Amino acid sequence: MSNKTHYRKVFKSDHLGVADLEDLVEAKSPLIFTVRQVKQEMGVRVAGRKGDHNIAYFNESIKPLCLNAGNSKILKSLSGGSAFVEDWAGITLQLYIDPTVSFGGEITGGVRINPNPVQARQVLTPDHKSWDNAVAAYKRDGSLEKVLERMDISQLNQKLIMDQANVS
Repeated sequence: MSNKTHYRKVFKSDHLGVADLEDLVEAKSPLIFTVRQVKQEMGVRVAGRKGDHNIAYFNESIKPLCLNAGNSKILKSLSGGSAFVEDWAGITLQLYIDPTVSFGGEITGGVRINPNPVQARQVLTPDHKSWDNAVAAYKRDGSLEKVLERMDISQLNQKLIMDQANVS
């Protein structure tokens, strides 16, 4: 990770912004999050202005996201069509930086929700139907690289696969 500081960091923000996502992108994070809840907050300060906003809070340790009309419509769609913010809890979504977003007549970039539903990756555990295939792949390739392209495997289970492959 770079030791450089993005110019937007100085502008203290309680809400998720482009600079926050750029840090996550640099760390190669997938920008996939699960909505814990969305609250309508009255008189909250966002981008230097006080107003009424829908704020999405996530299960992951990231700042909440102030939802604009476009992102709210996408969450409505991802929820199966519900326009009620209480129904948006539990939605898994993917964020991205849209460099074309303008604010106050200037192009500033902005945080957007990917309108295509995110498919959660499977987690490989010893009781998963693909476990034996992963052991065989490690025997054949000497690595789990190809398996990790498709599935998540904890460090402990990676070691277990390697141990099983080396025993048999």
